[in-house]
Amino acid sequence: MLTIKEVKTARDIKEFITLPLKMYKKCPYFVPPIYGDEKKLIKSGGNTENAESVFFLAIDGKKTVGRIHGIIEKQYNKAHNTKKVRFTRFDCIDDIDVAKALFKAVEDWAAKKGMTEICGPLGFNDLDREGLLIEGFEEDSTFEEQYNYEYYGKLIEGVGFEKDVDWLEYELRMPKERNQMLERVAKRTLELNKLHIADTNMSKRKYIDKYRDDVFECIDICYRHLYGTVKLSKEVQDEILSQFMIVMNKECALFICDENEKVVAFGLCFAGIGNALKKSGGRLTLPALIKLLKTVRKPKVIDLALVAVRPEYQQSGVNAVILNGMLDLLSKGTVEKCETNLNLETNTAVQAQWKYFDARQHKRRRSYNKKIGE
Repeated sequence: MLTIKEVKTARDIKEFITLPLKMYKKCPYFVPPIYGDEKKLIKSGGNTENAESVFFLAIDGKKTVGRIHGIIEKQYNKAHNTKKVRFTRFDCIDDIDVAKALFKAVEDWAAKKGMTEICGPLGFNDLDREGLLIEGFEEDSTFEEQYNYEYYGKLIEGVGFEKDVDWLEYELRMPKERNQMLERVAKRTLELNKLHIADTNMSKRKYIDKYRDDVFECIDICYRHLYGTVKLSKEVQDEILSQFMIVMNKECALFICDENEKVVAFGLCFAGIGNALKKSGGRLTLPALIKLLKTVRKPKVIDLALVAVRPEYQQSGVNAVILNGMLDLLSKGTVEKCETNLNLETNTAVQAQWKYFDARQHKRRRSYNKKIGE
C-alpha cells in the first residue's frame, strides 16, 4: 500500500538523502550532492527567514519509492506578486501513481498556505540545482546540476505540468585556432576602461573575503531579472561560500576591478568534481576528500558557475576579458573542457559567446508550471 510521509525523524532524513543514491547506483552519469550538506539542510527543516519547506517520502510497504521537497520562496513571491510553491529534489520510480501522490502532498501543503501555482524543479535560489534533464541522458552531469532518468519528464507531464522555460548546456573545448581579435579586444578593454584583473597572489580565503561583497552585489544587480532568482541574504551568502570553498580554485575565479579595487565584472568557475564524489555517494570520506582536493588543484574539467558584468560596463568589451580568461585556462593543457551549466534558451547573447570555442550543445533542462488543483 502506497503512503506519503512527511520527513520528521532521523531515519526519514536518511531515507530522503539515500533514495537517489540507491536509484542511481549503477548510473555512470549521476553525480551526488555532498551528503553532509543535504543532511544539514533537511535537519534544519529547510526553513529560513524568506522560505518555508516541506519534505515528503513515498513508501510502498516497507520500501521508499519516491521523494519530493516543496519550497515557498516568500521573497520571490512578494517581488513578483505570485503565489507559487517550488518543487525540487523530486525522485521517483517509474510509476505515475507515486508521482501523483508526491505532488498532491506538496500541493495540499501549499494550498493551505495560500499558494495557487506549483513550479520547478527550482531550489531556494539561482545557485541551487534546478531544471529537469530532458536531453543529454548519456552525458556526465555536473556537480552543480541534478541528473535524472528519461522517464521523469513523462511523469511530471502526466501529473499535469507544462513547460515554463528551458535551459541549454554546452561543452566547450579549445578551438583549433584561437581568435586573436578576442585577445586584442580583451587587452584594449582593460586599458581604455582603466581596469585590471585582480591579483590572486594571496590565500584563497583572503582572496574571497576581499572581493565577496562586490561579487554578490554584482550577482544581485545582474541576475535580478532572470527566471526564478532572488536576492541572496547575508546568511545565504555565507552558506554558499561554506559549501563551495572546498571546491574553489582561485585561478578559476577571474575578478575584473576598477582603479579602486571594486569588482565591475567576474567569471566564476569551479573544478569539475563529479568523478571524485561518485564512488562515495557524496560522503567526504578520506579517500573521497583526497581525490576531491587533487581534482581541485589540477582539474581536467571546469564547470562554469556565474558570469556577471555591471550594467555600466556591459557594452565596454569586458565580456571579451572573461572569455579570453577561459581560453587561457584551456590553453594550459591541463583542463580538457568547460561545462557551461545552465543558459536560458532565450539568452541568445550568452549563447553567441560560445562561438570562440569548439562548442557542443549537449544537454537541455526544463522548468514546469501548473495551477494547484488542476
